[in-house]
Amino acid sequence: MSAEFAVVRSERPVGEDARASILAAPGFGRYFTDHMTSATWTADDGWTGHRVGPLEPFRLHPSAAVLHYAQEIFEGLKAYRHGDGSVWLFRPDANARRFARSARRLALPVLPEEDFVAGVTALVRTDEPWVPAPAGEESLYLRPFMFASEAFLGVRPAARVEYAVIASPAGPYFASGVTGVTLWVSTTYSRAAEGGTGAAKCGGNYAGSLVAQREAAEHGCDQVLYLDSAGKGNLEESGTMNLFLVTSDGRLVTPELGTILEGVTRDSLMALADQHGLTAVERSVGVGELRAGIADGTFVEAFAAGTAAVVTPITGFKGEDSGGGSYALTVGEGTPGRKTLQLREHVLDIQYGRAGDAHGWLHRVC
Repeated sequence: MSAEFAVVRSERPVGEDARASILAAPGFGRYFTDHMTSATWTADDGWTGHRVGPLEPFRLHPSAAVLHYAQEIFEGLKAYRHGDGSVWLFRPDANARRFARSARRLALPVLPEEDFVAGVTALVRTDEPWVPAPAGEESLYLRPFMFASEAFLGVRPAARVEYAVIASPAGPYFASGVTGVTLWVSTTYSRAAEGGTGAAKCGGNYAGSLVAQREAAEHGCDQVLYLDSAGKGNLEESGTMNLFLVTSDGRLVTPELGTILEGVTRDSLMALADQHGLTAVERSVGVGELRAGIADGTFVEAFAAGTAAVVTPITGFKGEDSGGGSYALTVGEGTPGRKTLQLREHVLDIQYGRAGDAHGWLHRVC
């Protein structure tokens, strides 16, 4: 049985005309809905105060633990409006499980998975008018998060923690059509190490990625591709997304878990692979194998996968080798691959109700 999230409606919601103007061109992460979900955990009382209330700022003491020790996690998922006007979530149970895993790794209290889904659902129902009608790939992006709010200085798990969910309407990730990106293979920065927080979705992982993204931009690339921190030269993640390679003999290869994030889109694509004549394979891939495989035609397509863009075709890689030289690789014909686009459309068709949901991934909200 999930907790009940009482609804307290905002007395100053965004007007209908203003909301329509926002939904016509929402961008990503620029505008927010009228309400937010919240709950508080304390060491003495556990989880209390479950509610959906007006969107409002937090009041934090300057010594709040999150500001000093980064005890914080978050998630990302979307609500989709189908052609009949109904609204659905895509695999919220998978996000709930990952949120719980992240909480354990950051020594935060575990929010029951059923409460995670109930809190997200309650917010979407309350702010249902904010879910865009999809002219393209519009959706309502949802950001559940948890942080240590206890006022103290000292390195220990906090005794007071806040949980919240906010929502932001999102437009198509590729507004002018799906195009390919080029990744910079960084040998300067690594994303995570064995025993670290790489498998958790926490803010510190992303803060550490910003300088690597800047390095990629300085080399004329759209995003960074990390290698393992142990110096083995194995591919890990593409910035904020999981990496996939399509081989000429029909394999869909993705780096194995351990120090990378277990993406919900990643898992979904692997489950759908066989319907597209592909065999999903999780294994280590070295940068040397990547370079050789692209050169000899073994790797014919590449893409990255995540909630925001679903699938982002990768058309090139750049990097520096150990001798101080540089390389630039073009994947296939240098255009988004056929299997890449088929997989992307398949996931989107399920999310927007245009294809059958054989796996039971959709969760109806209203």
